[in-house]
Amino acid sequence: MTNESQHQPPRHRDGISEVSDVFLASFDRGYAPAAPIAPFVTANLGYLLPMDERPYQYAYPPPAGTPWENGAYDVRDIRIADARYRSERSSVHHEGFELWDAPSALRDFSDKEAIIGLYYPEVAELACAATGATRAYVFDHLVRKREADRGALTFGRSGKGSPAAANGRIHNDYTEESGRRRLGLVLGECAAQTPVERYSIVNVWRSIKGPVLDTPLAVCDARTIAATELVHADVHYPKRKGEIYLALHASRHRWSYYSAMDRHEALVFKQYDSQISGVARYTPHAAFDLPDVPADTPLRESIEARCLVIYD
Repeated sequence: MTNESQHQPPRHRDGISEVSDVFLASFDRGYAPAAPIAPFVTANLGYLLPMDERPYQYAYPPPAGTPWENGAYDVRDIRIADARYRSERSSVHHEGFELWDAPSALRDFSDKEAIIGLYYPEVAELACAATGATRAYVFDHLVRKREADRGALTFGRSGKGSPAAANGRIHNDYTEESGRRRLGLVLGECAAQTPVERYSIVNVWRSIKGPVLDTPLAVCDARTIAATELVHADVHYPKRKGEIYLALHASRHRWSYYSAMDRHEALVFKQYDSQISGVARYTPHAAFDLPDVPADTPLRESIEARCLVIYD
């Protein structure tokens, strides 16, 4: 498991610089990136439009007469840099994100028990390596798949019994308040018995079906976000209510993605940090469609795992 210098090709465990076998196989089948590799793309990202009421989304079919979400979104053409062209590697504590070469031993990501038993320990190890934390607790995960019709991106919930779809709403998984609550939810009574001075919540995102050639994940440089541009929003689940941030547009925001992310790579990005200054605290993110994707391009499938890390 190695931290990547993002302007170099991915590396396997043996350290030989090469493109993955899966990536090469995709070209043998006639698949290719939708456009020539370039330092950036221009694509649609969905910002929240200002509104008077508190935004909400439903992660399950809402009560009769209640819409899935109440917000309106400002879909803009945004310049999204390919972070593989960066001359310096990004940092989870500065920009809020970094790419790691971190192959997983797990092959079947449809097996929930295998994910928990085999993949969670891998995520915990990676989260500590990326952040410098000493303890890590993986507390949930979500498998997503782009819809076959490649319809307009929404917040990734269809309510039809299908897997969660790609989430095209710019958001951050935790707010100041929900980030604080998560410590107690993860550690339980231990949190009260042994006070924690500093902790973070990170998201570990990876492709599970080969290189992502259609709908990658964009992340916003945490240093370009102002607190006034983050809006509290509710997410309704069958048995609980979560709280996230949605984002308002500002021209200073700087967006990045990693082209053709493959199975052996993992994107680690910050979703909360209890340290209130001097480090990245929130990294808004969203899925986006690459321009001019051929109809037969494989649909993106990915897994995201959330992990609480503690700095002892």
